[in-house]
Amino acid sequence: MSQVTNNIMMIEPVLFNYNPETASNNYYQNNIQEISNAQIQKQALKEFNNFVNLLRSKSINVYVFKDSDDSKTPDSVFPNNWISFHASGDVYLYPMFAKNRRLERREDIINKLKDNFIISQVNSLVHYENKDLFLEGTGSMILDREKNICYAARSVRTDESVVLDFCKQLDYKPVLFSAFQDVNSKRLPIYHTNVMMCVAKDFAVVCLDAIDSQIERANVINSLEESNKEIIEISEFQANKFAGNMLQVKGDKLYLIMSKSAFESLSSLQINKIRSYSEILSVDLEIIEKCGGGSARCMMAEIFLPLKK
Repeated sequence: MSQVTNNIMMIEPVLFNYNPETASNNYYQNNIQEISNAQIQKQALKEFNNFVNLLRSKSINVYVFKDSDDSKTPDSVFPNNWISFHASGDVYLYPMFAKNRRLERREDIINKLKDNFIISQVNSLVHYENKDLFLEGTGSMILDREKNICYAARSVRTDESVVLDFCKQLDYKPVLFSAFQDVNSKRLPIYHTNVMMCVAKDFAVVCLDAIDSQIERANVINSLEESNKEIIEISEFQANKFAGNMLQVKGDKLYLIMSKSAFESLSSLQINKIRSYSEILSVDLEIIEKCGGGSARCMMAEIFLPLKK
């Protein structure tokens, strides 16, 4: 089992914009008033295409699917929340907090991937939406696929009972904790674990300061150290610049992918530590980050499915 893959799925945006349905608990989002919706979509599409071209230039296989022209899915550029792909041939579909994000789940994409990959089973956790319980894929969960460990920060979008169900089905060990950020002088839950944590092959980038409980912080540290991961700590300020929202991917070499704002927030010491393990690829995602409240990692759904021969 590998922690990194050479295959990535991405969704080309058609109507990217600020989503008021997700803004209630995603404090990274900003409703940009000074430019039109059409200009926001145009800029987001440019950022998306630059990102895809950069990945492909490094021999990373990117499977691009275009969002439906008629769908009202402003967050479709973040597919890692509704689907995950596993080396067993399993596909998982997830319960989503925002009703308009549930429209992002598309059977046609799964069927198209069958041209290249072996899909043995599609498993759905979507029924939890009927109970108002949510788990938004690898936004909610950081998976150590080699050690079968699942790191998850509890929030409205990451329900503990659904995490435990997922872990039981895939035989993962859950490491649950609560993580917070400062919003208008209040400590409020971080909506997705992947904005404050990234687990790569030999290291982990994590905002330990966001875990207010000393016991839970120690549990995370112990789990990472027992997994032989070097911990590269980031600050809450850096997490707000999406420095936790990174993903390690395999191309012509190992790359840690992040946004320009994430990279520019890092210290030279942090950069050197990362580069001792992995090249860094960064891309400008200013509009996608501002309006969508997500960054580079959110835009990539890793495909670990077996390849057809």
